[in-house]
Parts: sequence; C-alpha cells; structure tokens
Amino acid sequence: QVQVVESGGGLVQAGGSLRLSCAASGRTFSMYVMGWSRQAPGKEREFVASIPWSGGSPYYADSVKGRFTISKDNAKNTVYLQMNSLKPEDTAVYYCKAGVGGINYWGQGTQVTVSS
Repeated sequence: QVQVVESGGGLVQAGGSLRLSCAASGRTFSMYVMGWSRQAPGKEREFVASIPWSGGSPYYADSVKGRFTISKDNAKNTVYLQMNSLKPEDTAVYYCKAGVGGINYWGQGTQVTVSS
C-alpha cells in the first residue's frame, strides 16, 4: 500500500505564489512518476504537471507552463509544485498522484484559493 499526503495549500492574492508539497510513503520502491492534478468547483479533475521518478523531463499542462514548476526529492519521496503568478482561475483542490507498480495512488487534496 502507498500513502500520499499533500500540504501547502492556502489563500493567496492574484499574482502571488504558493508551494505545494506531497510525500509518498509505504511500498514506493517501484514508483515511476509523481504529479499533480486539480479540480475546480463544478469542473472535472484536470492534469497540471508530472515528473518521472527516475529521470526525464517534467510535463506541464499548457495552462500552467511558465508559471508552475514541479520538482522532486527522491531521498524524501517528495514532490513539490511551485506556483507563481497565480490567477483566480487556478483556484481548485490540488491532488497529488504517485504512480507505483502500474497503480495510481491519490492524496486527499489541498485547497488553493486565489483571490482577485
């Protein structure tokens, strides 16, 4: 079993920054990717960013390219999402995913609210 826990959400004004963290624990020895998705009220969950766990380039949704940066700390089994130049439309619950052994494990989510 794998546990995924996000942290770092909150309320920020438009143009501001936040950094989300996500730690995976448990049977993570075959983890191959971690990433973030988000779900705004009344909308479907959408992909934000992902990063291969053993090397390779990160991948971003067009809506966040140039503003968000995903990074990782392999020793801590932790992935980060640095969010800059935040916009009200970035308001959503952000969910972290750990891909392990062909199964996606999701966290409970952390709320990000961007005020205009």
